[in-house]
Amino acid sequence: MSGLNMMSNVVLATDEETYSRIFGLDAQLLVDAAIVALSVFVLFLFLSKLLFNPVRELLEKRQEKINEDLKQAEQAKEESNRIKEEYEAKLRDVNKEAEGILSDTRKKALLQEKEIVDEAKEEAHRIRVRADKDIELEKNKVKDDVKQEMIAIASAMAGKIVQTSISSEQQNSLIEETLKEMGDSTWQS
Repeated sequence: MSGLNMMSNVVLATDEETYSRIFGLDAQLLVDAAIVALSVFVLFLFLSKLLFNPVRELLEKRQEKINEDLKQAEQAKEESNRIKEEYEAKLRDVNKEAEGILSDTRKKALLQEKEIVDEAKEEAHRIRVRADKDIELEKNKVKDDVKQEMIAIASAMAGKIVQTSISSEQQNSLIEETLKEMGDSTWQS
């Protein structure tokens, strides 16, 4: 049993040393902590050079691309606004031009209407003048016809008076008879 006893003493002694070392600050613990801190710092520097810098560069490139995309989007927006303003200006110009064309067309139509009306008035005047001339000619013709008829009547009456010497009563009745004959046939046509 003495061997077993010794073994348990060693285990207990080891256990006691472990317990005292975990809770106690000794030089070995401080050296281990400094080595771990230095290892973490060196590992941080190494990883910083190896991983963080490429990631940082990647993020910077991505930020630059985003900024460039934002600038392009802003430029595209400005360009679209400029094009929109040009389009609206052209649209206003087209509307003004269309109004001008319509106004010119209306003016031309009014002028053409006035010309047509003036031509119609002139034609009506010419027709009226021609009709007046025709009426005047017809009046003159009728007057000439009436004069010829009167001359024929007067000649017929004179011939009858000369053929017979008659009294004034007979003469009056002869004139009336001749006028009746002339009146019925001449004035009806």
